[in-house]
Amino acid sequence: MPWGLERYQQAGDLHFVTFSCYGRAPYLRLQAARNLFETSLEKMRQQYGFFIAGYVVMPEHVHLLLSEPQEKPLALALKAIKVSVAKQSRERPFRQPRYYDFNVYTERKRIEKLKYMHRNPVKRGFVERPEDWPWSSFRHYSTGEDGLVEIESQWTAARRSRQTDPG
Repeated sequence: MPWGLERYQQAGDLHFVTFSCYGRAPYLRLQAARNLFETSLEKMRQQYGFFIAGYVVMPEHVHLLLSEPQEKPLALALKAIKVSVAKQSRERPFRQPRYYDFNVYTERKRIEKLKYMHRNPVKRGFVERPEDWPWSSFRHYSTGEDGLVEIESQWTAARRSRQTDPG
């Protein structure tokens, strides 16, 4: 962990997490690698019991907005995601052990972080509009469309409510 960086966990906050590929190399530049990352993210979400409020997979880094796992430390869940991708990837080394973590404790910050991550592919010139980048949670927020990664949102909550409503 970088010197002076304090992590505040077990506070019930969302976490805005950013981590880079090893040496900031574009190990996620290919569509297949980004798909692999999404598959690993969803598998670890289920295994570790955290929810994802948003994400974007870029060629050399990832942004996540997520909760803490139910029983394990956040760092362990993030490591599991990275190790899963590294083991399945042909490009090694994939993972950088460190990550940046920012606690998101207000609705205003949650929206700010979602906008920032969803605009990242546009800002970098990969696409003209956020909805054109499939490796993010933007489409889910704009249409309710389910993707490979389950996003915790008003759409998901409404669907869950319909499934449990006996009437």
